Amino acid sequence: MSQAKRLAVFPGTFDPITNGHLDIIRRGVKLFDELVVAIGVNPEKTSMLDAETRLAIIKESTGDIPGVRVEIFSGLTVDFAAGVDAAAILRGIRDSTDLHFEYDMALTNRIVARIETVFIIPSPEHAFTSSSMIKQIAKMGGDISSMVPTAVLPHIKAYGDASGPDKALDQ
Repeated sequence: MSQAKRLAVFPGTFDPITNGHLDIIRRGVKLFDELVVAIGVNPEKTSMLDAETRLAIIKESTGDIPGVRVEIFSGLTVDFAAGVDAAAILRGIRDSTDLHFEYDMALTNRIVARIETVFIIPSPEHAFTSSSMIKQIAKMGGDISSMVPTAVLPHIKAYGDASGPDKALDQ
C-alpha cells in the first residue's frame, strides 16, 4: 500500500514575491512531498501586480525548486487547501506581530477546517522584508534588487514609473 503524498499550501498575495518568500518556499518544500504556492486574489484589495503576472513571476522564480507548483485562488484559504487535499498550511513568521495574528488564524483553521499550520521563521537576512516595504522603497526610487527575485524587477520598475512619487501605495 502506498503512502499518501504530504502536500502543503503556502498562501499569500505575493505582491510582489520577495526573497523572504523564496526562503520559506525553499525550506518548506523540504518538509513536504509537494508545496503549492497559492496566490490569493482578494477583490477588496488593490494589488500592484495582477494575479497572472504574479503567477508568471513566481513560476519563473521557483522553476528550479522540485516539488513546487503555483496556483491562483480566491475565497477561503482553508477551502483551497481542502480542494488540493493539503495536509497543512505553511506560514512564515517574521516577528511577534506575525506570530500573534498567525497563531489565532492557525487555531481557527484547526477548529473550523481541521487543518494544521506549520510555521517557519525566515533566515535572518529576510526577517524584516515585506512586500509593503519593498513597494514603498521602489516607489521612492530605492534599490530593491537584493530583496526580490530578478523576475520581479522589471514589474516593480514599471509600477514605480506609473505611480510616481506623489501617489499612495495600496497596502
